[in-house]
Amino acid sequence: MWKSFRVGSLFGIPIKLDVTFLLILPIFAYLIAAQIGEAAEIFNEVMGAGIDVAALTGGYSPFLWGLLAAIGLFVGVVLHELGHSLTAQRYGYPIDSITLWLLGGIAALSEMPENWRQEFAIAIAGPIVSVLVGIGSYGLFLLTPEGLAGARFIFAYLAILNIALAVFNMLPAFPMDGGRILRALLARNQPYAKATSQAATVGKGFAVLMGLFGLFAWNPILIAVALFVYIAASGESQQVTMKAAFQDVTVRDIMTPADRLQTVTTDTTVEELVQRMFRERHTAYPVLDDGFLVGIVTLDGARGVRPVERDAYAVEEVMRTDLATVGPETDVMSAIEKMRSEGVDRLLVIERADDWGAGNGDLVGIISRSDVMTALDVVQQSGAVSPVGRGRPAD
Repeated sequence: MWKSFRVGSLFGIPIKLDVTFLLILPIFAYLIAAQIGEAAEIFNEVMGAGIDVAALTGGYSPFLWGLLAAIGLFVGVVLHELGHSLTAQRYGYPIDSITLWLLGGIAALSEMPENWRQEFAIAIAGPIVSVLVGIGSYGLFLLTPEGLAGARFIFAYLAILNIALAVFNMLPAFPMDGGRILRALLARNQPYAKATSQAATVGKGFAVLMGLFGLFAWNPILIAVALFVYIAASGESQQVTMKAAFQDVTVRDIMTPADRLQTVTTDTTVEELVQRMFRERHTAYPVLDDGFLVGIVTLDGARGVRPVERDAYAVEEVMRTDLATVGPETDVMSAIEKMRSEGVDRLLVIERADDWGAGNGDLVGIISRSDVMTALDVVQQSGAVSPVGRGRPAD
């Protein structure tokens, strides 16, 4: 998702709109308006709606009713996500926000449950709410006088679309609701990571089928949903696999220790730095002053000095002092999350720093994305889930 902004809250849960929602809402309104006559005739034939089609199709009326129907549809999406959110809160999982975006809505749980019963209940709550919203909309349709053609059309439309939303979300295309239900059922008698991998494989298969159908039917929205499902299934599967692999593993276990690090001092010239970068094939160096960490210098910093002036500049003039650091006893998944949130590919490991510490201190190592991926590859290839050498045997 892109930039989002808060528009309110329900039950203490912030409700946000992504900028892509502002793009898709008028498109949905236009699509509904363009087909409003045909849809009303279908409602009349199938549901005995008694809708005056002419009252909906004259002048600007189609666009008005199309916009109201589109807004009503997204209100149903919010209620769907609220079903997930309130159920998750019941089990003690905080909800960061509910966000409407290009492809619907997302309830951002701060942590995904690994108890299969809890995940089942949370996942199925959304479709149940959508069915209830559909039934409620149908009830309002029945109560609305036939003379109110626009209102009867909107309630009939929302009744059908919310039921369709529930059915679509029950497809076992992980990480959609049906896919999460599938994972919950698979996790009853096997490890959570394995269940996730299996559910993700099924989800990616459904994504391919949806994408192919979307191409043949030329349905851009379905193609976008297929891409989202495929990418999200792959991403969450990898995340769960890493979490399982790095259970009880700390930064100290996989970091590059200080005695193996290449460092520079504050008085090293930029020319010397560039030469070392070329020879040693490193693009970043911790900077020490009297043995203490004071900064980090990168290739980007060196580039800021013209080649003819590099001998005149010292590293301390181009180094960064806003250090992204972590403690050696921090668990690896927390370190990975900090790299993501800080937008960096390495963290300096500082003795006595807390998990989110920053600033000067005793440098004991560096942990990088490549360290993490190498360790993950070793763990997966060897079948071990914890490192050997600190009193913990490999499984």
